[in-house]
Amino acid sequence: MALWIGIARWIGADGPYAGLVNLAACAVPMIAWSLAIDRVHWQASTGIDWGGRQPLAQTLDISITKLAGFWATWLAITAIYATGRFYWQGNFAFAMWCLGYAAPVMVILSVPYVLWLDRYLVEPRDGAWHLGAWLTGQTGVEREAIFAHLRAWGVKAFFLAFMLAGMPGGFGEFIRWDIVAAWADPAAVARWLITLMFVIDMAVATVGYVLTFRPLDSHIRSANPFAAAWMAALICYPPTIMMDNGGPLDYRLGTEEWFVWFAGHPKLLALWGVMLVVLTAIYAWATVAFGPRFSNLTNRGIITHGPYAWSRHPAYLAKNLFWWLASLPLLTTGSRVDAVRATVLLGVVSGVYYWRAKTEERHLRLDSDYVAYDRWMARHGAVPRLFQKWGWAKR
Repeated sequence: MALWIGIARWIGADGPYAGLVNLAACAVPMIAWSLAIDRVHWQASTGIDWGGRQPLAQTLDISITKLAGFWATWLAITAIYATGRFYWQGNFAFAMWCLGYAAPVMVILSVPYVLWLDRYLVEPRDGAWHLGAWLTGQTGVEREAIFAHLRAWGVKAFFLAFMLAGMPGGFGEFIRWDIVAAWADPAAVARWLITLMFVIDMAVATVGYVLTFRPLDSHIRSANPFAAAWMAALICYPPTIMMDNGGPLDYRLGTEEWFVWFAGHPKLLALWGVMLVVLTAIYAWATVAFGPRFSNLTNRGIITHGPYAWSRHPAYLAKNLFWWLASLPLLTTGSRVDAVRATVLLGVVSGVYYWRAKTEERHLRLDSDYVAYDRWMARHGAVPRLFQKWGWAKR
């Protein structure tokens, strides 16, 4: 990514196609590292037995049924995209352009991929198979397996469109930034670095939604089955976002950015900028720690390294601290009522993320690995221990 960003700045490539190249620059080394260094394809959690290849004739019926399930799922997603007018406006139009070109390729490649992989799977009858079996009137269908399959693809359909929509804008903004002029202003340097952190975050996150493959051990083990978790997450992202400008949780009315309030105070600007850059770096680090396993509302393997060795929810913690420091809601360009309103609304936004964290924990506790991690974190995690010391959490 660093190499491509350097080339893009040199040649002035700041458009959406350059953003897609940036995704490739992120994804290709990630795949190579996963297979050649981490050798994730040998993990038992993939559900693959490379030494137990089955004859094609033995798995062919299963694969055909599974393809029917996949294609029906993709057809339903296409219908949702086609029906939602917001998916064809603004930044989402670019996401639909990408997915429109990717769809026929995905349909064609799904045939050899499924036929090949099913011969090695320990249990090839997954959720796609159960959906295909239900559609074709076969026996042995499990409803919960179908619901789990649809939830997983619902997550991917919703968030991949959002990531593809937002990725080009941030990349182009960073490429166009006048670095020479920025170095004369500590606030501009901080904003430039913050933009870089978000470029990294968006690239890794978008790649994570694309690379949901068993051979990479990045498949979705389960999507969150609780309605509260979906509600808490979906109100934080377009097109159902409530925190956006003009939304019911928009706390920005009567506020200004931090660099406006501290203008003319270079030392304070530098101090505040450093804090915001560090918080954004932690947020991006939390995404990078997932690698190809990143996504919302899913369990794709429990992450315990990086910032997750310090906190259960480092991204949410860093993001909310960033918002409080960046917006300073108690300072207002309007009335005292505006200041109180902005502070209360930002407090509600932080409460939403606390709600998200708890609903995610409820889901992840269905996995014994997370239960073990949760117990370890309560005893050794720096952030939980700090909260315990301050009396904000039970021991």
